[in-house]
Amino acid sequence: MQLDFSEKRALITGGTSGIGRAIACALADSGCHCIVTGVTDEEINGFDCDGKSISAHQLDVRDEGAIAELIGGFDELDILINCAGMILRDGKEFVPQNFSDVVDVNLSGTQRMCVACQPLLSHSNGCILNLASMLSFFGSGFSPAYSASKGGITQLTKSLAIAWAEQGIRVNAIAPGWIETALTAGLRENSERSETILDRTPMNRWGTTDDVTGAALFLCSEAASFITGVVLPVDGGYSIA
Repeated sequence: MQLDFSEKRALITGGTSGIGRAIACALADSGCHCIVTGVTDEEINGFDCDGKSISAHQLDVRDEGAIAELIGGFDELDILINCAGMILRDGKEFVPQNFSDVVDVNLSGTQRMCVACQPLLSHSNGCILNLASMLSFFGSGFSPAYSASKGGITQLTKSLAIAWAEQGIRVNAIAPGWIETALTAGLRENSERSETILDRTPMNRWGTTDDVTGAALFLCSEAASFITGVVLPVDGGYSIA
């Protein structure tokens, strides 16, 4: 199946690294004009997508004013992909303020972006793709805020899909499992933890960003024109094992 995004315009928050970067690069390869955001100067200045023409802008998804300023500069938008997110390790998410910070970025930040982009997406019959997680389906004893925020993403996705269907806006999400990114490097280097993860994964390997981009591009394409409100696991079967 050829997925053609020629003449399409996409905004990918958190698109300067990891899964967001991979999706932006794949969209650009398919003809899409992509804009990515990162929260720090370092992320923006260090962004590279193998020479592809993708513009990068600084944006904190907690800042409604900054969001309005960025979106206000767009004449059109076809695709919004919400990948901006954070996780705190070593028990830090049990601290109430830290819990609130994670939820504010991962869940409320996604909602802010969706609402800000809704008028443009309504005009283009566009689509939204949110980044959920396998932790959307079950809890985490290590990352309660991250898990709660990703559980919220599933219900936000379904709710907006219902609310905005009449406007021609599709809203879906992907739920990646254990993917080879910088965030999982420590786990992959820990042979005991990695073995535990692989033992539960029916496909018996770590996922790659390419595994995620295929699902993402499909849900953003015309091939998925009758699909909305879906949260698609991309986890090698981990969530059903």
